[in-house]
Amino acid sequence: MRIDIVTLLPELLQSFLHHSIVQRAQDKGLVSLHIHDLRDFSTNKHRTVDDYAYGGGAGMVLMIEPIVECLENLKSQREYQEVIYLSPDGPQFHQGVANELSLMENIILLCGHYKGVDERVRQHFITREISIGDYVLSGGELPAAVVADTVIRLLPGVLSDESSALTDSFQDDLVAPPVYTRPAEFRGHKVPEVLLSGHQKNIEEWRFEQSIKRTRERRPESGQNPDKN
Repeated sequence: MRIDIVTLLPELLQSFLHHSIVQRAQDKGLVSLHIHDLRDFSTNKHRTVDDYAYGGGAGMVLMIEPIVECLENLKSQREYQEVIYLSPDGPQFHQGVANELSLMENIILLCGHYKGVDERVRQHFITREISIGDYVLSGGELPAAVVADTVIRLLPGVLSDESSALTDSFQDDLVAPPVYTRPAEFRGHKVPEVLLSGHQKNIEEWRFEQSIKRTRERRPESGQNPDKN
């Protein structure tokens, strides 16, 4: 899989993309990550990529020209299944979207800044928009990192135990059950006996019941009903 990230601040992504699971995925050749500085596609000597909004108002807007120059340059070299704009007012990101994106070969992530991008970019050059929550960040770099990390860990071979990603929260519309490790007792706080029993069927039933309970408590809007499972 190849992920291209278009940003005004490439240095913000360098540390994230060269550590932990994301770096190991690159070392294994399972994902190819490329960061592109939007200023490299500016059409003027000052490398300007933003301007005032027509109609006035506070804040600057990313111009259409450098963005389209960058996107067209990338698309001339390969086919992309998605060109994604990270925006606070886009549809919210969730595990199902991550699963879908993990099946693609090439995607572009466009990081917004200031008051956003010229609307014509969104109307004519973007195939999907993603928000990681109803709040505003200084730019789209953190959302791009979130999307990249979530997608990359789903790629076959990235995790040492591939079943780990399949049992994460939200894979089955339930949050994950509680987990414990050694010691079995700490200051009077004990691990549930069922987890020490060695009876795998009982353990799986307990985990499923705990997932339903937690989903009802922490995500009541999901309407999770055990009778449907």
